[in-house]
Amino acid sequence: MRTLVIAPNWIGDAVMAQPLLALLRAADPERPIDVLAPPAVAPLFRAMAEVADVLEAPNRHGSPQWRERWLLSRRLRMRGYRRCYVLPNSAKSALAPWLAGIPERIGHHGESRWLLLNRRIPPQPGTARAPMVEFYAALAFPAPGGTVPDPVLSRNPELERTVRARFGLAGPEPLFVLCPGAEYGPAKRWPARHYAALAALALTEWPEARVVLLGSAGERALATEIAALSGQELHNLCGETRLDEALALIAGADAVVSNDSGLMHVAAAYRRTQIALFGSSDPRHTPPRSPRARVEWLRLACSPCFARECPLGHTDCLNGIAPAAVFESLRRALQPQTERPPR
Repeated sequence: MRTLVIAPNWIGDAVMAQPLLALLRAADPERPIDVLAPPAVAPLFRAMAEVADVLEAPNRHGSPQWRERWLLSRRLRMRGYRRCYVLPNSAKSALAPWLAGIPERIGHHGESRWLLLNRRIPPQPGTARAPMVEFYAALAFPAPGGTVPDPVLSRNPELERTVRARFGLAGPEPLFVLCPGAEYGPAKRWPARHYAALAALALTEWPEARVVLLGSAGERALATEIAALSGQELHNLCGETRLDEALALIAGADAVVSNDSGLMHVAAAYRRTQIALFGSSDPRHTPPRSPRARVEWLRLACSPCFARECPLGHTDCLNGIAPAAVFESLRRALQPQTERPPR
């Protein structure tokens, strides 16, 4: 018998779902776990040791996709799943497993899913937001021993070498990765001028290093601005990599600096030295779960507001994080290392 997991739609959520898969595997090592994921996050689940097979299905936001979900349910029925964990909270995400007749359908209460799910965790009003890793792991009913592991992704050394060679980054020089984007909105993005100043400070301290800017095609203009403001030779790869290639670059990086974004969680799951910058969001809710991660968060009275854009119009929560302070945090994080991280 096989288990199916319906994956979240975002990179960070996909990474934070990995501990649930680890708990399910630990509870029943003989039961294969398949993941149904949109193409945008499928490479992440291929980097999880617990996953037997990744099924891809397009997911268009705002569209019910009735015909596509009916066809998908027929595909799922043929694979004979006995149990399904539905991680997104939407009703439509639970529709195909219900149509497929999967006997046990598990998820959080979510959005009008009384019929679609037959094992639900109800919402708990009046409590603080649970960390997302624990939110997903709660579906394991409960975690064995009451502990939830941190997310872990598997490395692919051959792909890492290939990708570094493709982008002219092969060699022994240190590799620093900057991830200046955040899909959620500008209230989660450290200013371009701050990233530029940090890059200049880093290359003054480590002139032999390669500094790479990673992100989506929509963030390429932002990365171009950062490179221009820095006055340094930065490698702008925003929009130039597939997700699996971005994973390979982060997995072999000596340090990663990012906003609270999906790539922040990727760096944590690969145990890279990292600095995570928080503004409108809350590091207690979506922290980088890694002993090698450092968080920069000003804890202003107006933060966290979880807004896409600053409601007060100043974004002091990010503007006030000085590049010099982030550089010093990065320098201290790298200082104890007598050897460079293994590639």
